[in-house]
Amino acid sequence: MPIVTVAQLSDNYAYLVIDDGSKDCAVVDCAEADKVIAAAKSHGAKIVAVLTTHWHGDHCGGNNEIASKVPGLKVYGASAEGGRIPALTNPVADGDRIRISALEGRVIGIPAHTNGHVAYYFPTLSAVFTGDTMFVGGCGRVFEGKASTMVASLKKLAALPDSTQVYCGHEYTEKNLRFALTLEPGNQALAKKHQWSLKTRAEKKSTVPSTIGDEKQTNPFLRTDSLELRANLKHRDPSVGDDPIAIFAKVRELKDHF
Repeated sequence: MPIVTVAQLSDNYAYLVIDDGSKDCAVVDCAEADKVIAAAKSHGAKIVAVLTTHWHGDHCGGNNEIASKVPGLKVYGASAEGGRIPALTNPVADGDRIRISALEGRVIGIPAHTNGHVAYYFPTLSAVFTGDTMFVGGCGRVFEGKASTMVASLKKLAALPDSTQVYCGHEYTEKNLRFALTLEPGNQALAKKHQWSLKTRAEKKSTVPSTIGDEKQTNPFLRTDSLELRANLKHRDPSVGDDPIAIFAKVRELKDHF
């Protein structure tokens, strides 16, 4: 199993990305070192790297501890985060390649939640690790960028193949989809996925991953061209502009207060 989900803190996810041949693995977003070390051990995997998406403590708060326990560990993270990623050994930027034995990943710069936020895309696994930029049914708050920055970042992710699995940083799916239904109540794909999320969470299972194709159908932050969504926004605020960035900004504002 090349990708293993590891629950962290209250609603965070870390992930193990395992090369099946060598059993070398990378940890995406380590908040609690002991949990990811135990998960790797249970899968017979050897941790060789940490892939940090951004500097927030719930995504890298375990870096120092895991670096102290795993000799020779490589810790990747964006140079654009300005030195705020603990134990960083390998600064990266948009377009850089990383390797975990036979697995090659590509760094995708997706700023806005933080200035240096990155995703890690593994084409052979058909998987992208999006941190707090793209969630299932949502996106992260715009803390260090502008609405236009986040729109550009989401567009980069949406350009990946529709079959690409989206592994995000938090279990926010049910609330995200509940909010999305307030803007597109007629979206049948969205309604169906929301019902699925309720059932999945009632069974105490993870709703992650999604796929890029699913997100295009259900994620309001990728659906700024939806006529129903736009009509609902105009009804709530007749002054909202028609351009995609203005639409996105209004959706983000509403979600911030949902």
